[in-house]
Amino acid sequence: MNKTSITALALSLSLGLAAGTVLAQPRGPWAMNQGNTWGYSIMTQQERTDHQAKMRSFKSYDECKAYEADHHKQMEARAKERGTTMPPMGKGNYGCDSLKAQGYLK
Repeated sequence: MNKTSITALALSLSLGLAAGTVLAQPRGPWAMNQGNTWGYSIMTQQERTDHQAKMRSFKSYDECKAYEADHHKQMEARAKERGTTMPPMGKGNYGCDSLKAQGYLK
């Protein structure tokens, strides 16, 4: 095997391992999407990632609800700045209520 082949093989293995590590990350109790996250459509991908991580970090329902209320205010303000309104939240358990119902929050 020549040096180029060995380098290519090593690089391929490294990328494969890195991809496997990313794919193996735990998904957690909640997967965010447009149907369950108020403001999803006006958030950047980074904001969505940060929001999901924050939602997964809570241990108490009260902490979660305080964050959720603040998030909703921010999304309302952003929508207003853009000259639009946020649709009403759908019926059902979303966010903190869903996490509590599933036993992830106390």
